[in-house]
Amino acid sequence: MTNGIGHQFMRNTQYRYMEQPDQQKGLPQPPLELPYDVTQRLIDLPAPDELDLEPVNLRELIEHRTTTRNYVDTPITLAELSYLLWCTQGVKGVRESYATLRTVPSAGGRHAFETLLLVNRVEGLEPGGYRFVASLHKLVKLDLGDNLTRRLAHACRNQEQVARSAATLFWVAVPYRMTFRYGERGFRYLHLDAGHVCQNLYLAAEAIGCGVCAIAAFDDEQLNTALGLDGETQFVIYLASLGRRV
Repeated sequence: MTNGIGHQFMRNTQYRYMEQPDQQKGLPQPPLELPYDVTQRLIDLPAPDELDLEPVNLRELIEHRTTTRNYVDTPITLAELSYLLWCTQGVKGVRESYATLRTVPSAGGRHAFETLLLVNRVEGLEPGGYRFVASLHKLVKLDLGDNLTRRLAHACRNQEQVARSAATLFWVAVPYRMTFRYGERGFRYLHLDAGHVCQNLYLAAEAIGCGVCAIAAFDDEQLNTALGLDGETQFVIYLASLGRRV
């Protein structure tokens, strides 16, 4: 195996090199969800099942799914956003306070992601930054400064679909929720889990006539700074823009 960084990562996270993870040491596990600012008003989201959807054929959704970078100016509804958030990180239940059961698979049920949003055109929401509080299925408005849309688009290497989107979802990894159980190998699982989440977004968006563009090309430091993340204990691992199809 060569000595490139990627090859080193794959080699060093093999089981034969793993140290005992904190879970096996009997240490307390991290919270299932990051705390939110309780001084901020929680914004109610419509129940996901309130969205009246036409019956869909899974095979057709998969066949028609494609990456979409151009969107019309028509906003999406709050009910549609609620549905998309539910499909990507919805909490179906909590298992004895040690794991959440969600609408996507995750290694060991760790679900090490938080969802932040850039809202540009969603009915009933002011443009700006938000956090999805998955356990409550609600939103919290974030104070992320001025010119947020432009700063986030710039951090994504000037990919204009971020600025043109109705909303862009940023999946923030909280790595210790995963490495607590799996040690350094857990970083592999973070990337796998991100793929599960984004594919659900693609299919759910297809069902409501929206398009999605998954984005992995971004300046890590710029993006994490713009979203108020330290880049170590919390960092963006993946994101996706979405909007009405042209």
